[in-house]
Amino acid sequence: MAGTTLCTDTSEAVELFKAQGLYLKPIAKLTVCVQLPKLKEMGKSISNWEVMEKIKRMAKPHSFVSLKIIKSTMEFMRLEGEAETKTEIKAIIQCLDGRTIKLSGFPEVLKVKAAEAKVSHPSQHDWDSFFRDAKNMNEMKPGERPDTIHVKDLPTKWFSHRQKDRPSEQVVKRVFENFGEVRCLDIPMLDPYRKEMTAVKSNGLQTFSFNTGITFDLYVQYKEYISFVKAMDSLRGMKLLYVADDEEEKAYTSCIKVDFDKTKHLSDRSIKKRRMEREKLEQLEREREEKVRKEREEEEKRIEEEKRKKEEEEKEKERKRVEKLEKREKRRREREEKRRLKAQERKRLEEERQYQAKIQMEERRFLVAQRKLESIRLLGELFSRIKAEKLSNDLVQRELELEVERRKQLEEEKRIKEDMKKRKLEAKKRRKEELRHHETELREKILKNWKDKEEKKEEEMRERLRKRLQGKKILKSAAVKPNFTKVTASSEVRPAPSPPDWRQRGEEWIREEYQNKVLPKDRRLKKQAGHRLHKGMPYNPHMEWKKRLKRKESEMRRWKEWMEWKKQFLYWKHKFSIPVPYVD
Repeated sequence: MAGTTLCTDTSEAVELFKAQGLYLKPIAKLTVCVQLPKLKEMGKSISNWEVMEKIKRMAKPHSFVSLKIIKSTMEFMRLEGEAETKTEIKAIIQCLDGRTIKLSGFPEVLKVKAAEAKVSHPSQHDWDSFFRDAKNMNEMKPGERPDTIHVKDLPTKWFSHRQKDRPSEQVVKRVFENFGEVRCLDIPMLDPYRKEMTAVKSNGLQTFSFNTGITFDLYVQYKEYISFVKAMDSLRGMKLLYVADDEEEKAYTSCIKVDFDKTKHLSDRSIKKRRMEREKLEQLEREREEKVRKEREEEEKRIEEEKRKKEEEEKEKERKRVEKLEKREKRRREREEKRRLKAQERKRLEEERQYQAKIQMEERRFLVAQRKLESIRLLGELFSRIKAEKLSNDLVQRELELEVERRKQLEEEKRIKEDMKKRKLEAKKRRKEELRHHETELREKILKNWKDKEEKKEEEMRERLRKRLQGKKILKSAAVKPNFTKVTASSEVRPAPSPPDWRQRGEEWIREEYQNKVLPKDRRLKKQAGHRLHKGMPYNPHMEWKKRLKRKESEMRRWKEWMEWKKQFLYWKHKFSIPVPYVD
C-alpha cells in the first residue's frame, strides 16, 4: 500500500479503536545537519549517498526507518531521519550530535549536529487566533467555530468494512467517537458528485482531488469544544498504526495530516449548498441519461435502417451475381459445345490421316525392309562414327557447362535464369525421350504384327508343300541314302539368298533420304524459326537426322536377327523332316 511502512516495534502504541486494529504511535523524527567544506577545485562534488552511509554507520547499533535529504546548500546539508520509537531517537542523537565525519577526497572533517525534529501540528493558539481574526466567521454557528477536524491521507483499507476499496462511514464514526460525540461527518470520496462540484471559495464550497482510491480525506465535526480539543491533542505528533488481524499479525504505520477546518466545510450553509448542488447534478444526470437513452434509441433505429438497407443491397448483389453466373455458365456450355465439335472434326481428320498412312506403310513395308537389309552395315559404321562424334561433342559441351557454372557462381541472378532455362530444356528432352520410347514401342508392335503375318504365310506355304509332296515322300533307312539330286525344280532346296550388298546402295540411299525428307523439313522449319525461337525451342536438323539414323539402325538390327532365326529354322526343318524348297 502506498504511504505505509512496516512497523517492527509497537511498544509505544496507544489504542484508538481495537476492534478495527487501529492504534496511534508517536512520530519519532530527528534532523541531522552536516557542515560542508568549501570546494576549492572545479568539477569536484560531494556524494550525498556517501554522507548518508556515513551517518547510518555512525548511528549503529541503531537503525533508521527512513533517511532523506530535505535541504542541501554549499555550506550545509540537512537530513531528516525517522526511527521506530522516541527512545531510539534519543540514542541516535547521542551517537551523532557533535561528531565528525571524513569524506574521501576531502582533507577537512565535517561536523555533525543532531536534534529531535519538530512536528508541524496546529496548537490551540493557532485556531483561537484564526477564528478570532476571521471576519466571516460566527462562533455561534457550528462549522464556523473550532469544532471541525480535517484529516488527510487516511488509508482506505484500514477503515473499510465490506467493500475493500471504499471506506465505511460507520467505522470512521465509531473510531472518532472515542474523543467525543460527533455531530457531523463528511467523506468526500463517498460522494459521487463531489468531482463535478465547482469550487467557489466565497460560498464555502471546495473541490477535492480523486487521483487515487488508496487514501481518503475526512471532515469530523464534534458537538462540544472539549471533544475537538481532545482529538487535536491526541493526534498531535502521532501517526496511524494498523495491526493486521491474521496469523502473522503484521503492523503497518501511515503518516496522516491533521488540521482544523478553515473553510466552513461542515457549516449549515455549506451543507445546504452542497445538497442543492448535488440535486442539480442529479437532475443533470437524469437529463443526461434520458438524452443518452434517446440517442441510443435513435442509434438503434439508424443501425436497424442501415442493416435493412445493407440486406437489400446484399440481396441485389446476390441477384446480380446469380445472373452473372448464369450468363457465365451459358457461355461455358457454348464454348464446350464448340470445343466438342472441333474435337470431333480433328478426330475424324486424324483417323483419315492415320488410315491413309497405314495404307502407305503397308505398300512400302517390303521395300523399306529390303532397304534396311541393304544399309544395315553402312548404318552400323555410320552410327559408330556418330557415336564417337557425339562423345567428343558431349565432352566439349561438358566443358562449356563447367565454364557456365563457374560464371553462374559469380553472377547469381544470371545463374538463376540459366538454371530455369536448363530445367525447361531438360523437361523438353525428357518429353522427347518419352515420345521416342513410345514411338519405338509402337514400331516394335507393328514389326511384331508383320512378323506374325509372315510366319503365318510361311506356315501356310509349308502346309501346301507338305500336301503336295505327300505322295512323293521317300522312306529313310540305314542302308539306303536318299537322292536329293532327282528332286524336281519345284521341290529343290536352295540356300536362302543373302541380302544385297549394302555398299552398292548405302551411300546412294542415304543421300536420297537426306535430300527427299530432311532438307525439305529443314526449309519448312526455318520459316517457323521466329515462332520456335520465342518459345525457347531451337531446332537442329542434323540432330534430327542422327535420331532417324539411330532408329533405322535399331530396326535393321531387329530385321537381321529375324532373318538369321528364319534361316536356322529352315535349315533344321530340312535336316530333320522333309525338304522344304525356298520360294523367292
